Amino acid sequence: MSIKRTTNGHVPTKPGSRHLLVLSIALLFVAAMYPGEANAQIIGGIQANIPFQFHAGAANLPAGTYRIRMLEDSNLTLMEISSLDGSRSALFQVQESEADSTPAKSELIFNKYGDQYFLAELFDEGDASGSKVIESNYEKKVSQGTAMAQEHVPAGTRIQ
Repeated sequence: MSIKRTTNGHVPTKPGSRHLLVLSIALLFVAAMYPGEANAQIIGGIQANIPFQFHAGAANLPAGTYRIRMLEDSNLTLMEISSLDGSRSALFQVQESEADSTPAKSELIFNKYGDQYFLAELFDEGDASGSKVIESNYEKKVSQGTAMAQEHVPAGTRIQ
């Protein structure tokens, strides 16, 4: 079996195969440059008035108005909560979460054990994908043998 070569020594290709190769390389390049988000977690920030003392990650925070935002360069895994006056702040880890139904308003969901509240999930208005707070060791300890309830707190202002 012999391979036909052109006068310049190259093996001829099917019409359009070169375009397909170039297009494939271009698509791979675009995919590498702009990886899709695996979710639509809260990326900017929200503000909420939390009417009770609560835990966010390992921090214990008093009632008050707080700003909550995703930290840049955290790969959507680390959030910061800070009081409006800046006197208190904490970092906590999150992962992707899906709401049972799309929330009509932005909201924070707290797990409640007895009289203790733990920030559990955050959802943006109109988006079923949100952020779930990684349970702290203290919450794991408190939750053992205690009935859990949930408290929903509406989040107000959207912060960019």
